[in-house]
Amino acid sequence: MGAIGCCSPQGLPASLSPTLMTGKIVYMTIASDAPNQPVLSIFFQLDPFHPTIGGIQTCIQYILKYAPEEIRIQLVGIAIGAKAIPNYQDNADNPGSSRVGQWQTVTLYGREFDFLPLLRVNDDNVRGLIPTTVKYAVALRKYLKHHRIKSDFYQFHRIEPTIFTWGLSGTKLLYIHNDIYQEVKGNSRSKTAQKPGAKGGILWKRFPWAYFALERHLVKQFDRILSCNSDSTKLYQQQYPKIADRVSYLKNTFDSELFYPLSTTEKAIARRQLAQAHNLPESTRFILFAGRLHPQKQPELLIQAMAHLRAELAYCNVHLLIVGKGELETTVRQEIEKHNLQQHVSLLGSLPQHKLADLYRTCDLLALTSAYEGLARGSLESLACGTPVVTTKAGETPNFLTENSGLVCGAAPKKIAEAWHQVLQHVNEFPSEACVQVAQPYEARKVVTELYDQLLVEWREGSQSSSAAMNTQATKQDPGEKQLALKE
Repeated sequence: MGAIGCCSPQGLPASLSPTLMTGKIVYMTIASDAPNQPVLSIFFQLDPFHPTIGGIQTCIQYILKYAPEEIRIQLVGIAIGAKAIPNYQDNADNPGSSRVGQWQTVTLYGREFDFLPLLRVNDDNVRGLIPTTVKYAVALRKYLKHHRIKSDFYQFHRIEPTIFTWGLSGTKLLYIHNDIYQEVKGNSRSKTAQKPGAKGGILWKRFPWAYFALERHLVKQFDRILSCNSDSTKLYQQQYPKIADRVSYLKNTFDSELFYPLSTTEKAIARRQLAQAHNLPESTRFILFAGRLHPQKQPELLIQAMAHLRAELAYCNVHLLIVGKGELETTVRQEIEKHNLQQHVSLLGSLPQHKLADLYRTCDLLALTSAYEGLARGSLESLACGTPVVTTKAGETPNFLTENSGLVCGAAPKKIAEAWHQVLQHVNEFPSEACVQVAQPYEARKVVTELYDQLLVEWREGSQSSSAAMNTQATKQDPGEKQLALKE
């Protein structure tokens, strides 16, 4: 592995690296070689200080938080809006903003890492005419034309940017977060998503042949392909038999420092307080949805199921809380008005993780209405908080739910409402302890540590092999060659 750019941001002088100080950035001289610290470069459209809604964003945050300290991390991401990196100042004309196209050393979760924002995006929760993934890939290409990003491990969370990374030398990992084949096919019961020319969904569903051709070309460069969906794992192994041994299943995760249960008494108190905050009777039951308002999530089904629950099943002592933003927010509001549910549904927008965790702990069930998923992280977070899950038949969640931690239902409003009704009517059949037990194997610290400990072992073995090869080569040199090498 040898010299790895000192883990220094590439594009700066080799002996300089930025260090973060209060209110400004300065440069300090660092050692020119760091053979005992491997570098991991993560590529994704993420602003770590202003993350948007999404499982990939949370996955990367957990890597930043829990990957072994022996690994130096470089994040190649984006900057959101004109918001600031804490304690960082760009210049007198634009104080407090991040420098697009330049590396800066920052600290998050008590960990120092290098951050390169490739472009600035106003709001990544709502997709514009050109998806952020495309903008990010183009910006990466432009950067790599003039700069090197040197690393031992390269980690990608979308395949599109890897069109331009063939020249990067090191171990390459690709994370597959969704059932990509269902995603590209665009299997959705959302009427909005099904309309010709409808906005939303993944762009590739308009050109599936192009995506699969691109994928066939690109997957060969990856040393490991990790999927949090067991069906996708098997499909990739079948689709690419020559590299099947590189494809493996990786558990999705939740952070046990944030997501944990309340006692029965504490939960009852929290539910009463939540009801009071919404001016509702203290006996009100709460259904929670947390996610992007995006065709994949089929949020209209939430409103239609709520209407059926109240009108057809006569269960009225219930309130639906929707956490999240996205391109279907207007559609969801129209659906609420259509069914006259303005007093029974609350749209809360985006919430910080700690406030979302409070809702998981307090609500009576989490609702998932997705058309396709990898493993919905929200299901793990809810279960870890002791709250059962009702999900459509999408992704990995139906594979690990037990009979006393949630229900799997069809993706029709009637089926969803009936499953909600069963849980709300029989809460004692879905105890907190059973939910927490299901989530425990997916705890982030454990899963992340295990994976990156494996990478550390591989790196050390590679370093030892390289050193041994160099020593062998030196031993084979004749004295004249050694003397000449010394003179040079």
